[in-house]
Amino acid sequence: MFRSLKNIDSAYQQTKTLALLFMVLCAFVTGYSVYASQRSIRDAQGRIYVLAQGNLLEAVSHNVKDNRPVEAQDHVKRFHEFFFTLDPDAKAIEHNVTQALFLADESAKREYDNFKESGYYNNLIQANISQHITVDSVTINPATYPYYAKCYATEQIIRSSSVTTRNLVSECYLRDVSRSSNNPHGFLMERWRVLQNIDLSTQPR
Repeated sequence: MFRSLKNIDSAYQQTKTLALLFMVLCAFVTGYSVYASQRSIRDAQGRIYVLAQGNLLEAVSHNVKDNRPVEAQDHVKRFHEFFFTLDPDAKAIEHNVTQALFLADESAKREYDNFKESGYYNNLIQANISQHITVDSVTINPATYPYYAKCYATEQIIRSSSVTTRNLVSECYLRDVSRSSNNPHGFLMERWRVLQNIDLSTQPR
């Protein structure tokens, strides 16, 4: 009888030990699952997924300030493409110039008014002249604020009989403003001026 009780007590101790080990194992698995899920959430928060032509692409997020020089370059490029890419169509000219003026202060508006008063746009329309610009490079000085920018570009004046190539150099200062659909980079060009706009060559068509 005592031997039977001893066996029962031994079996109870073994069952108790196994139950404790199982509880410890469950607690470990639960703790690791919580840690792994939180780590996955943190990793997911640092990623942006973009659907492009049916493909899911991952874009890793960065500090906004780290990308400001690149945004500044694109802002200046965007302005020049709108302001100097012109076709012999009054509505197309107005649309492009309006988009450009969202990106700059009154210095660009003054230049537009000067072109308009001199009949530059009317000449383009009447003579069926197209003007196209290619921005070669934009240099930014991020060490100072407002940021100093200098733009180097090539213009083409396309007439029915010839194509004139011009070299354009301009400068401006960039100030931070609120982002919008008309100003996605959140910059405003100030004190913009053309430093050089000279003919390089004229080729017959």
